[in-house]
Amino acid sequence: MTSPIRPYGDTTGDGMVQLSFTLPIAHSKVADGAALQLANKMGMDPALVVHSKPMGEGFTFFVVYGRVNHLVDPSVVEVVERDYPLLTPKEANAEIKRSLRRRLVVVGACIGTDAHTVGIDAILNIKGFAGEKGLEYYREVKVVNLGAQVSVPQLVERSLAEKADAVLVSQVVTQRDAHLLNTREMSAAFREAYPEKKRPLLVVGGPRFDEAMAGDLGVDRVFARGTTPGEVASYLVHRIQDRKAS
Repeated sequence: MTSPIRPYGDTTGDGMVQLSFTLPIAHSKVADGAALQLANKMGMDPALVVHSKPMGEGFTFFVVYGRVNHLVDPSVVEVVERDYPLLTPKEANAEIKRSLRRRLVVVGACIGTDAHTVGIDAILNIKGFAGEKGLEYYREVKVVNLGAQVSVPQLVERSLAEKADAVLVSQVVTQRDAHLLNTREMSAAFREAYPEKKRPLLVVGGPRFDEAMAGDLGVDRVFARGTTPGEVASYLVHRIQDRKAS
């Protein structure tokens, strides 16, 4: 079992940390004082503003260095580990061809009022993300990208029409937990529209999602920020193989 870890510089049970943030206040000595006040209220004592600069009209960016008296315990951190091998596009294509003997159909969209397609496009479009080609690059994958502001009924209808194997949904707008509400609505609609064993894989992603919430949201997988097209493709191949085997 791992022991709790103290921040850097610990000798007496406390340590030093660096924190950066922006406040809606014009750059001034008063702004620096407000930043110190906030740092103190967050448990940094003593704290020192080591950098501040204006960030547009009426905003200031700060870097604060200070002492804290908190421990972190890696043994109680819960994460979702990748439980499948990463495949190259060539390997993924070969496995799809062997397992399905047809192209894998993927339908993607941003649902609700979300108009931010950067996330879904990074996974689906051929230009991809982080140096990896998107799913459109995979010759054994048929991609149907519905774009932004797609209603749940529209998504279900198109998925049925395309005989989708997987549905990928990106959610960036998170005010009032809209991403969670939309995802639960989507999963309920797919459960109603499909027999359990015929339902496509439901995959959601976005910067505010918790990867451990898949079961609570009624989806098969949640991907957080930084996910690459290769990770998504490998997961889809892995799960499709599992389904065929069962």
